[in-house]
Formats: sequence, C-alpha cells, structure tokens
Amino acid sequence: MFMRIDRLQAELPEPKAPNPNAAAALQELLGGKYGEMSTLGNYMFQSFNFRNKTQLRPFYSLVSAIFTEELGHVELVSTGIAMLNNGPGDPKENVDVSKAPFKDMQDVRSAASFFSYGGGAAPVNSNSMSWNVDMVTTTGNLIMDLLHNFHLECGARLHKLRVYETMTEPTGREVCGYLLVRGSVHAHAYALALKKLTGVSIENMLPVPNIPLDYIPECQKYLQEGSHRRLYRFGSPDYAEAAGVWSNDEVALPSDPPGSLEIVDGPPEGGKMAELLGNYGAFAPDYAPQEMFEVATKLYKKSR
Repeated sequence: MFMRIDRLQAELPEPKAPNPNAAAALQELLGGKYGEMSTLGNYMFQSFNFRNKTQLRPFYSLVSAIFTEELGHVELVSTGIAMLNNGPGDPKENVDVSKAPFKDMQDVRSAASFFSYGGGAAPVNSNSMSWNVDMVTTTGNLIMDLLHNFHLECGARLHKLRVYETMTEPTGREVCGYLLVRGSVHAHAYALALKKLTGVSIENMLPVPNIPLDYIPECQKYLQEGSHRRLYRFGSPDYAEAAGVWSNDEVALPSDPPGSLEIVDGPPEGGKMAELLGNYGAFAPDYAPQEMFEVATKLYKKSR
C-alpha cells in the first residue's frame, strides 16, 4: 500500500501567464515513451511481479523504493503542466462565453488540453498521443528488467534535456532541473544493481548523454543539497535492504558533487502543493461555483 503526502517533491514557481505550448512540451515528460508514466508503469509492475522477493530482497527493495518516488514524479510533472496551461488562473466570474475567450487555443499544439482536460494534464505525449501499456516491460527476469530500467532512465534524461532546451518558462525548467537530478540517481542505482549482479561496471557509461548537470542552473540547488546521492524510503519501515545496492561504500558519479551514497528514511522536503485557481470561462470547476465553495467551506470547518 502507499501513503500520500500533500506536498510536491519540489517547489514550482508560478507562471506569470498561461503558456499552453510550453505545457504541451512538458507533456512529453509525462506521457512520452520515456516519460514518468513509463518509468512508473515499469517499476510498479516489476515490483508487483517480482520473483523470489526474500532471496533477492535488496533488488526488490530498490525497484520498490524507486517506484514509490515515481508516483511523485507523475504528480510533479502533471502539476507543472496544469500550471503552465492555467497560468495564475482567471478569477473573473462573469465571463462572456459568446466572445470566444479561448480563441487562442485553436492555434496551440495541444488544444485537447483545453477541450478535454480543462487545462489539466493527461497521460499523453507532446502531440496528445495516448500513453499505453506497450511502454511497460516486466519480464520476470531480474537482469533483463534492470537493464531495461537503465535504458529507460538514460532515455528519460535525453528527453528531459531536449525539453529543457526548448523552454524559457521557470515552471517547466524547474520540473526539468529536478527530474534531471533524480533521474540520474535512478540510472546510477540500476547501473550499480547490474554491477553487483554481473560484475559489469555499467555506471561508467553515465551520464547518458554526456552532459554534466552543472551545465543546468536549475539543477544546482538539488546538487548542493545532496539530492544526487540520496535514495528515499518515504518514511516506510520497509525496503531498507535497498542499501545493499545504494550503499555507503559507493560514491556519487564523477560529474556530480562528491560524497557517499545514502538511504533516507523519509521523503524529500519538497514544496507546497500548487493552488490552481478556477477558470470560469472553461467551466472549471463550474461556471458559477459559489455554492460548491460554500459547501466545501462548511465541510472543511466540520473536519476541524
């Protein structure tokens, strides 16, 4: 089972204005071939289907811990997409729908972000093509699955760098910067797991592509706080055996700030959950939601 925390894994700056084309680019990091839906789906089902959990506990714990983090990555990218689509929101209550308040959506790359999702995120790529189960690999063979996971994280890094290179928006760049650091952790972890199983030093291939993170300004605070050396257990008493792979006798990659690898019992400090304002012209949450707000306020007070 899982525990949900009402915080994002990283704080995201609020956009100054809606930018649905930037949001569409960020969709690649959610529903693309190497997006967070793919990493989540792969590690989730690999952990569910894992053979010989007791005998292979360090490797099972590693995949399970990373899978749990990927849930938060899906949440982070989705929030960034919604923020870029919505901007600071539009609190105007009396929108004249006959004046085509969303006429600009005809010209954006992913008009479905408005037509179908009301400015939210969905498991699709940057061209609104659906993410699907064909992107999940779970073979039951540990070495095959770990090798696929290493490939998946290297592909994800490549795509994050490419999306980053298209963006100037601080919201999208912050998403990319955080995920570049954490994706490097996951690639490193799977490389170390393969080395311990096979003796092959796959971590010597990293980073793929060979662009150090010190080139990316948005990565710096996460590198300085040591995020590149940490694997999180999110407060669970389980999965401590991942330290058999991600252990203190291993060190950070040469291209990153030096230091020993560590397992952290709790979650990352993260940042506050974004407050997405309603947009009445898009009927989100509704054209006239005052009654909804009144009911929600009463229920909130009752819960206190």
